[in-house]
Amino acid sequence: MNFVLQNKLVDICEKLQLRLASVERFVEERLSGKNHSVKGEASVARELIIQRLNHVREACESEEQRLLEVVHAEEERAQQSILTQKSYWSESQDKLLGIKAYLVDTLTKMDDATLLKLQSDVFERAEEAEGILEPQDSDKLNFNPMCARSHLLDSLWASIAMICTAGVKNLHIDERTINQSLILSDNKKVLAFVTKKVQRYPDCPERFDYWPNALALESFQSGIHTWKVDVGKSCAYKVGVAQNSLSRKSPGPESRLGYNAFSWVFSRYDEEYTVTHHGKPQALDLLKRPTQIGVLVDFEGGEVLFYDPNSCVLIHSFRAKFTDPVYAAFAVADQSIAIIQ
Repeated sequence: MNFVLQNKLVDICEKLQLRLASVERFVEERLSGKNHSVKGEASVARELIIQRLNHVREACESEEQRLLEVVHAEEERAQQSILTQKSYWSESQDKLLGIKAYLVDTLTKMDDATLLKLQSDVFERAEEAEGILEPQDSDKLNFNPMCARSHLLDSLWASIAMICTAGVKNLHIDERTINQSLILSDNKKVLAFVTKKVQRYPDCPERFDYWPNALALESFQSGIHTWKVDVGKSCAYKVGVAQNSLSRKSPGPESRLGYNAFSWVFSRYDEEYTVTHHGKPQALDLLKRPTQIGVLVDFEGGEVLFYDPNSCVLIHSFRAKFTDPVYAAFAVADQSIAIIQ
């Protein structure tokens, strides 16, 4: 028995010796090599970060300088136009005052005989006054804010806004607004289309009575806001924004999303994708069918962005001037869409 036990102990010791040798080799060769490799890869990663951010920084600084120069030049141009107009109309004002004083003097101080002698001069002065036209405003006197736009700046801002905006807005659909051909889920986030239109909800001033529209309960009057909508189940929908002044009780364009001055939308109908504002649809050539649509509103900046949340690719942007509170807007004519929590 002792001999058998000794052999087993010897086997165990040999195995332990092999295991120790394996651990030793792993520590000395693999881990030391890994440590060296990690240091090298981390160094390469740091260099790549610095290199790329330096490149971005240089491009941003260059674009900043260029745009500031463009803005300064536009400011000087507008101010010079204003000065030129001031000078011209100041001279015109002096000329008109002089002609008026002459005519009043002629009318009040000259006798008929003298007036007849001066008739030609009087009419000549009156004709000179007629030659000074009514002053009119001109775009040349205004600062052109579009000079501050650039593709690089817009793209960078859109990317940063989409990626870095804190949180997605938690929205709910306002049941008072939904058309009778739509059904709203209990959590107020899923909007479904039904073919049979019946009186499901009591009529009220906020409700859309013709188009299959709905608005969110929450409104925006300042700041930057973004939200996402799951559109993967529907082949006919609209998502976007609308001002509170959007009409609710009309079969015409005034209450049709995208076909008036108060709404901006991204829409799908079968395999056609468009963005529409003020009745001007623009066809989009998308590389893939989006299953989600992100909407971003910059209230003070006056911009509406549509993007693909899965890739953060900008689909389209609208410039806008909001005069009323803004609401997330929806329309569904097939299956359902849902606000993503």
